[in-house]
Amino acid sequence: MPYEWQDAAPDDSGAVCFRLRVWPYRSLPVRGFVWFIGATAALLALPLLAALGTAVLWGLLPFAALVVWGMWYALQRSYRSGETVEELTLDRQTLWLQRHDAGRPVRQWKTNSYWVRPALRKGPVEDYLTLTDGQREIELGAFLTPEERRALCTDLQNRLARLR
Repeated sequence: MPYEWQDAAPDDSGAVCFRLRVWPYRSLPVRGFVWFIGATAALLALPLLAALGTAVLWGLLPFAALVVWGMWYALQRSYRSGETVEELTLDRQTLWLQRHDAGRPVRQWKTNSYWVRPALRKGPVEDYLTLTDGQREIELGAFLTPEERRALCTDLQNRLARLR
């Protein structure tokens, strides 16, 4: 799953701390990206071989290059959006959530963990996972699949119950 819990050992006072890291799933690793771009360029070059030595080649070449560049750009943009990371730190007194997006300042939310309630709602995505403290409601893991959001909500409810 594209999230990971880290249970910190109790300190001298016996306080337990949980850390959660959530990130979007990447279906195409960097090595696969290189192979995909190479295969796309090679397959686009095959029809151009028949046009070698003719003026038609110079008419088709810019479009083939545009296709390869467009795929490159779209996949790079997808990788940049995949750099989003949400980090949640949870202990007996506080819940602290940070969201790191590429090219944007870090967004933070800090509240008393006693009042936090996770919930699955109908929203922009199926089983939209939100956290609320009664004053403000925020989303968590909007890029996760519905099954992962349900499992994360259950995990979060169990850990909050253990802290109380």
